[in-house]
Amino acid sequence: MINNQLENHWENVHSKKKENEVSWFQIYPKISLEIVNSLNLNNSAKIIDVGGGESRFVDNLLEMGFYNIDVLDISKSAIDKAKKRLGDKSSTINWIISDINDFKPEKKYDLWHDRAAFHFLRNQIEINNYVDLAADSISRNGKIIIGTFSSNGPEKCSGLEVSRYNLKSIKKEFKKHFTLNSHLISNHSTPFNTFQEFLFTCFNKK
Repeated sequence: MINNQLENHWENVHSKKKENEVSWFQIYPKISLEIVNSLNLNNSAKIIDVGGGESRFVDNLLEMGFYNIDVLDISKSAIDKAKKRLGDKSSTINWIISDINDFKPEKKYDLWHDRAAFHFLRNQIEINNYVDLAADSISRNGKIIIGTFSSNGPEKCSGLEVSRYNLKSIKKEFKKHFTLNSHLISNHSTPFNTFQEFLFTCFNKK
């Protein structure tokens, strides 16, 4: 069952604000796409974008030739906006409205991408459950890309407190099921002419 308080929060955000009026907006999600390119995935790879919402990550995946794509978000409004933007192409995407804590995957993914959801998890039980879920949902030799606020990033996003990570702390959370493939620090320029420091990590499933 979707957490009603969280659902209402994100519905309020996405129904009232335009795409470029939120801090995480990117016309071209450069870092995520560069990491995807570095993995040399087959175009048939099964990919999920967790917390994808209105993100243009999916648009670019389609442009790159991928076609087994799922987008998960807690907000129906966010997904509806993305569908409208993509037009006829939206029918090729599997759209999932769910709180990540309640997600029950129906397939194994070759790539799990998350630049939006993980750092909103504050409770250690939820964090552990997320990592276990990802591990159970990723195919053998699969990858996971996690973009979180770094230890120098903001303490809040969209009015909610977030968890911030450095390389040591993110590796600790994922070490049970994953080994580190690559990492980098990135400064995201928001639409409001401010900067947010992100830590991007890519892990291989053990």
